[in-house]
Amino acid sequence: MSVSFPLHELFPSWRTSQQRLRGVAGGAILGSLLALAGCTTPAPEGPAAPVETPVTSSPTPAATTSPEATAGPEATRPTGRGRWVRADWNALPGWNEDSLTLAWPALLRSCERVGPPPAALQPVALNAAPASVFQVAWAPVCDAARAIGPGADEARIRQFLTSRLQPWRVEGPAGQVDGLMTGYFEPLIEASRVRTARQTVPLYAPPADLATRKPWYTRAQIETLPAALDALRGKAIAWIADPLDATLVQVQGSGRLMLTEPDGRKRMVRLAYAANNDHPFVPLSRWLVQQGAFTLEQANWPAIRDWARAHPQRVRELVNVNPRYVFFREEPLPDPTIGAVGAQGVPLTPGRSIAVDKESIPYGTPVWLASTEPQPWSLNPPPARPLQRLVVAQDTGSAIVGAVRADYYWGWGDGAEDRAGRTKQPLRLWALWPR
Repeated sequence: MSVSFPLHELFPSWRTSQQRLRGVAGGAILGSLLALAGCTTPAPEGPAAPVETPVTSSPTPAATTSPEATAGPEATRPTGRGRWVRADWNALPGWNEDSLTLAWPALLRSCERVGPPPAALQPVALNAAPASVFQVAWAPVCDAARAIGPGADEARIRQFLTSRLQPWRVEGPAGQVDGLMTGYFEPLIEASRVRTARQTVPLYAPPADLATRKPWYTRAQIETLPAALDALRGKAIAWIADPLDATLVQVQGSGRLMLTEPDGRKRMVRLAYAANNDHPFVPLSRWLVQQGAFTLEQANWPAIRDWARAHPQRVRELVNVNPRYVFFREEPLPDPTIGAVGAQGVPLTPGRSIAVDKESIPYGTPVWLASTEPQPWSLNPPPARPLQRLVVAQDTGSAIVGAVRADYYWGWGDGAEDRAGRTKQPLRLWALWPR
């Protein structure tokens, strides 16, 4: 599992990617960051993740509970968080409008975690161990998908999915079909290997005595107590300019640094979650609401950024509201077009990977997602724009709990932070499972 929280939890609500309380793949979900304040450092230039145009179709229906399951064999399947109910392909909103070729690479990546079909395929309950569920059910399907290969066209992929998979509507224990979608992303931050006049905020590797003191020092103590500073001497991986950016990458659990070395060379590296100080997470947004900065309905990451720009002298006070502190390890990033690794152990695909509660949806499962595009808060918002597409469950997070719950991976680069920070949307899900 990952260690990060969804950005919406920064106002209370976000997720973990391979340590979302590990990292982005872990990742994610931004809701958590909504408790943060704005950052003043402009985002560095770098390769941007592809951004897909949302499908225009009928909006997601209003919240309801499901009708009774269709009579017949295996009309429902229990999960650890509720149940799946057999559905028809024509029940998936926008199914015929999506570009499935954009989701196919994500599905093939999940198939990399599946070996050859077992000698004897036995039915496995959905609430069994997630790894065994996916391995047994998907081995023959993934074998066929690999045979088709990455160059399959739209018609071939659509025929493959509809002939081999069965849609199942995801429901809660009482038949609830409506849930919540939040968003997460991979921060991209300008950094220096050495402290500079502008870049004074450290990102640390774990101290040697972390395991001997539970909990370790709080965020505020780490910045002021001599004992904490001594334990972290020589542990700074890099230095950045904005304490809000440091909080952001810690909440997300991982990120990218455009790193300037002492000799002036620049290179992009990845920060991956390594450990934390064992203190609970406290949403920054909750404190800002209490301060009268905005209402809970207005709380999102862009609003926190705006508050921080208007109150630079109080940013340190803001970030110290959250005592939790995350430590990192540096990883090479040979291909900047590849996303962070999620809890399933495969790279995430922007716009096509989600974090889920693995007790409801096993890792690697293709999922039809019906939601709406995030937009700025307004007393009179414009009509919702549908976000309806094929995604793959490849990550999880500590805040991603419940049957109809997802954290949507927006990727990195221009626009990713804003979209993730505003994502707090209604949601319906259909799991696509081998027949």
